Amino acid sequence: MASRSVNKVILLGHLGKDAETRFTPSGASVTNFTVATNRRWKDQQTGEWKEETDWHNVVLWRAENLANYLTKGKQVYVEGKLKTRSYDDKDGNKRYVTEVMADDVLLLGGRGEGGDFEGGGQASGRPVSMPRSAGGGRQSAPPAQQQRGPEQEFDPGITDDDIPF
Repeated sequence: MASRSVNKVILLGHLGKDAETRFTPSGASVTNFTVATNRRWKDQQTGEWKEETDWHNVVLWRAENLANYLTKGKQVYVEGKLKTRSYDDKDGNKRYVTEVMADDVLLLGGRGEGGDFEGGGQASGRPVSMPRSAGGGRQSAPPAQQQRGPEQEFDPGITDDDIPF
């Protein structure tokens, strides 16, 4: 029997803080941000509604232009894979961190933002996308941001300057 495995993460949540972009010594950009996802349920014993928030660390490579739009509170869709790495802290202890290595990021809007997208609201209008699926997530140059609408086909000629916000 052939062995198969899948490492796929899909998140739909809100950004916990503004994204931070740094550059490696070779010049590649790496953008880090956190995404909060919420879960709500009704307690069977008390009948009260309870809510739980999970925080996810996301890493996005070679997308320095997108970081300007990844601001606290905005709703975002992230697709990628889990990756665990280790490092030694300042006391010499080995620490482990699990992060989502993003392949695709879609900006969907944010809390209380009505002017960023046509129609306003959290998931309405035209999301801004940063695809990574071509080439297995490794690309030599930053891909162009894309803008799609229900009535508009994909146009690879759209650049950062064409984004309305």
